[in-house]
Amino acid sequence: MTDPHGFLKVPRRPVPARPVEERLGDWNEVYAGQARLPLVSEQAGRCMDCGIPFCHSGCPLGNLIPEWNAYAAKDDWWAAAERLHATNNFPEFTGRLCPAPCEDACVLTINADPVTIKNVEQAIADEIWARGYAPPRPPERLSGKTVAVIGSGPAGLAAAQQLTRIGHTVAVYERADRVGGLLRYGIPAFKMEKQHLNRRIEQMRSEGTKFRTGVDVGSDLDAIELTRRHDAVVVAVGARGQRELPVPGRELNGIHQAMDYLTFANRVREGDYVSSPVTAEGKHVVIIGGGDTGSDCLGTALRQGATSVVQLDINPEPGEVRRDTEPWPTYPKVYRISHAHEEGRGREGTDPRIFSSATLRLEGDRHGHVRGIRLAEVEPENRRPRPDTEHVISADLVLLALGFYGPERGTGLMKQLALTLDDRGNFARDADFAAETAERARSPERTVRTGTDGVFIAGDAGRGQSLVVWAIAEGRSAAAAADRYLSGSTELPAPVAPSDRPLVA
Repeated sequence: MTDPHGFLKVPRRPVPARPVEERLGDWNEVYAGQARLPLVSEQAGRCMDCGIPFCHSGCPLGNLIPEWNAYAAKDDWWAAAERLHATNNFPEFTGRLCPAPCEDACVLTINADPVTIKNVEQAIADEIWARGYAPPRPPERLSGKTVAVIGSGPAGLAAAQQLTRIGHTVAVYERADRVGGLLRYGIPAFKMEKQHLNRRIEQMRSEGTKFRTGVDVGSDLDAIELTRRHDAVVVAVGARGQRELPVPGRELNGIHQAMDYLTFANRVREGDYVSSPVTAEGKHVVIIGGGDTGSDCLGTALRQGATSVVQLDINPEPGEVRRDTEPWPTYPKVYRISHAHEEGRGREGTDPRIFSSATLRLEGDRHGHVRGIRLAEVEPENRRPRPDTEHVISADLVLLALGFYGPERGTGLMKQLALTLDDRGNFARDADFAAETAERARSPERTVRTGTDGVFIAGDAGRGQSLVVWAIAEGRSAAAAADRYLSGSTELPAPVAPSDRPLVA
C-alpha cells in the first residue's frame, strides 16, 4: 500500500493542461507533451487504500483504483497496467474522456480534495503502450462459434475484444466508413487524438477480430440474415437519435445538429475535407445545450476561428458545493469548468455559458439565414420563460446540442430483429433473463439479453445516452452473457451491477 499519511503530506495537484493560447493554435490534446510521471506518482501516493474503497462504487467498471494507485506510487508500471487492464479494455479512452465520478466518490472528498484518479489512470494507460505492455492476446483455441457485433463504439469494441479473446470468431459491422463510432467522429481530437483508437483497433485485428465498415445492418445487410450467419449477435448501435428544437425559425439556414458539426470537423482531421462544410470561422456561434457535446462544439468553434461563441444552458448555474440532496459518494451537480469553457473565457474571463436561458425563436435575414436568437430567462423551478427578460443575441451559426432521445427509431435493424422500446425510449431488455435460479437471477448478465434468441443489447442503445465507462462496462457484460449463451458457462467478468437496468432485449 502507499503511505497511509500521504494525503496529509501532499496536496492535490492535477496534471496541468497546456496554455490556452498554445492549444487553441492546434488540434492536439489538451495535455499533449506534458511531463506527468513524477507528479502522477506523487499524487497516487495520496491514496489511503481505504478499507472500503468507495471509488469502486463510483466506477461502473469496478476499476481496482487503490491497487493501481499503489503500484503507480512505486513506479511499478507493469503491475499497475495489469491491474488496470483487469477491469478495463480501453483505459486510454476512459482516462481521457470519463468525467471521473470515482473522484467524487473518493473518501477524501468527504472533507478534503480527492486523489487525482483520472490523471493516474491516463498516465498508466499511456505507459502501457510506451513500455509495450499491451501486446495482442489472441485466443489459445477457437470455440467454433461466431458472433456479430453491430456498432463499433466503446460498447461494441469492448464486447468484441472480450468475445474474441475467449475464443469466438467475431465480426464487427459498422455503417460508417471507419471504425470507432462516436470515438471516431463525435469526440474532437483535442480531447482524444485518434492514434489511441487506431492503435487499439490494430491490436484487436491482430487478435482476430474482423471489421466490416460501410455496412448498415438492417439496410445494406438484412439483420435476420446476420442472425443466420452467426451464433449470437450483440447490438451496440448507440443512442444516435438527436433531440430537436421545436421553435419558430428552426427552418432557417445556418442551424445544424451538433453531432453533424463535430463529424465534419473530425473528417477534416481524417483528411476527408480540406475544410469543414460547416465551419465557425468568422462567425458568431451560439450552442444550444449545456452538456459535454455542447462543450465539444465550443472547443471546436474556437479552434476554427469563431468571432464569438456562446453556450446556452436552460438549467440554473450550479453551486460550488454539494447540495444536501446529493450527498457523498454520489456524483454531484456542481459548477464545473471544462477545458473548452476555460478557452472560451477570453480576455474578460467571463464564462461563455448563459445559464437559465430558454430559446423562444430563431430570427433570420431576408435571405433565410439565421442572424439571431430571442432568449428569455427561465424560472428555476419549472423552466418557464420570464416575459420581461426577453432579449436577442447575434448568431450566424447555431448548433443544437440537446442530447439524444435513444437509438434511432423505425430502422430496418429494429424491425427485422423485432426490437421494442422501453419506457425511456431505449431498446427493451429482458429483466427475466437468466432467472432460472436465484443466483443467476442476480447476475448482471440479465441486463443484456433481448426477446430474440441469441441477440444481446449493449451500451447506449439499451441504457440511453451515458458515459464511456458505462459503455465499456455494458460491452463486457454483453460479452459475458453471449459467452454463457454459446458455451453454457463463462469465465468473462460482467461488471454491470445487478440492480441496474437489464442488458438483454
